[in-house]
Amino acid sequence: MTTLSDFTATTIDGQEQPLSAYQGQVALVVNTASACGFTPQFEGLEKLHQQYADQGLAVLGFPCNQFGEQDSGTNEEIGAFCQRNYGVSFPMFEKVDVNGDAAHPVFKWLREEKKGLLGEKIKWNFTKFLVGRDGQVLKRYGSTTKPEKIASDIEKALAS
Repeated sequence: MTTLSDFTATTIDGQEQPLSAYQGQVALVVNTASACGFTPQFEGLEKLHQQYADQGLAVLGFPCNQFGEQDSGTNEEIGAFCQRNYGVSFPMFEKVDVNGDAAHPVFKWLREEKKGLLGEKIKWNFTKFLVGRDGQVLKRYGSTTKPEKIASDIEKALAS
């Protein structure tokens, strides 16, 4: 059975990171963008990170430029933007594709595990996937779901 721990991703500063580093934690995996109407969700994601990291939550941000070219900067520019404008301190990874043949393997897996409005495809930026401590996908949330609305699901996942 495939779990989040089976994947590796490159951090926004170019380091290979086995996602097994988050084994036993609850993870909220999000495809992000710096110039999107939903970009202010970075603030809510950071609040979730601050509130629940000590209890075992890992918010994992993956910039994506597939939707309206809303994250066209370099990884360095994206990282600086997130830190400067939203104080992002949760792990950010390099820019990835989330749909299509070139999609990052972790997003291919997430999409297969929890389908959304468009089936396996991700509709837009700030789609969120909640992964339990066992590495299995628990829920998928659309772009319009604000991070604070996920808090109760995170608390349930942390308690199990």
